[in-house]
Amino acid sequence: MSASPSLLPCSAIVTRLRAAGCVFAEDEARLLLSTARTAEDLAVMVDRRAAGMPLEHVLGWAEFCGLRVSVDPGVFVPRRRTEFLARLAVALAPARAVLVDLCCGSGAVGAAVAGVVDQAELYASDIDPAAVRCARRNVAGCGGQVHQGDLYESLPGSLRGRVDVLIANVPYVPTDAVGLLPTEARVHEPRVALDGGSDGLDVLRRVAAGAPQWLAPGGSLLVETSERQARQAVETIAGSGLTARMDGSDELNATVVIGTRPALPRRSD
Repeated sequence: MSASPSLLPCSAIVTRLRAAGCVFAEDEARLLLSTARTAEDLAVMVDRRAAGMPLEHVLGWAEFCGLRVSVDPGVFVPRRRTEFLARLAVALAPARAVLVDLCCGSGAVGAAVAGVVDQAELYASDIDPAAVRCARRNVAGCGGQVHQGDLYESLPGSLRGRVDVLIANVPYVPTDAVGLLPTEARVHEPRVALDGGSDGLDVLRRVAAGAPQWLAPGGSLLVETSERQARQAVETIAGSGLTARMDGSDELNATVVIGTRPALPRRSD
């Protein structure tokens, strides 16, 4: 019979993780111990983490906005800073909102927003088949639909002009900077979720160009970007006909650009 993981020495795991360069070795050791089902599972998990696999891929989940989100190996890991994007989306969403989560990855953002907004209708999309499989599990609890395709391409046509909140956590790392990312991202996450083109804004431009056709009057597009790219992102979104502004969180080191489709003028009696 295998030894219980809880009986294995935490100190030995911490030492191994520290030697591998894990800054938060104690916290990671506790998570590995609490997740492993057997001593054999634990040994494999420690080996994988020490070899540089992202902790979330080793565990099979990530914490995001208080949710435990499934994250399969090879799928983009939701960042804590992206919780700011989710918070802003919740603040803008009316009850019974139609939500769209483009470049959804694991579906973490869409699941977090739809889980809070009363009677939300969620649709998500990603080009990566592994991400789509993962996202379908994560949004099942809120009745969300996940489609595989390039941005708007796979969304139901009936959504055109009906979307209240359009979330797009697009890739925004410039191509030349991808090689400078931490090894965990470069090796274990899909390049399509990282590489935003020569200036990092190629995908954002495509999202902005299509947004006015899909947003309802008064609906908003929210896109995460870097502080350095924010001004150009605002100009790009404003150029598509939306009213654009930037918001940021010093706490999470997060920057989000919001574009809102003008509401229809009120009819006078």
